[in-house]
Amino acid sequence: MATMGSPCINICRMDDATGWCDGCLRTIDEIAGWSSFNDDMKRAVWRAIDERHAQLIAQRQRPGQSRANPE
Repeated sequence: MATMGSPCINICRMDDATGWCDGCLRTIDEIAGWSSFNDDMKRAVWRAIDERHAQLIAQRQRPGQSRANPE
């Protein structure tokens, strides 16, 4: 049975403002736990990544918003 692929793209740098990796948008806990997560947990991380990506895109469309405070 194939395992679910990692979101890592080898740009491993944590953003202090968001707490997310600049490359894969995971938190340090998500990165550290990835290899022990079951497929349901990995799917949950992938959903969180999708939401974070949408937040970043929305911020870029609203000038003047900081990355750490997307309101």
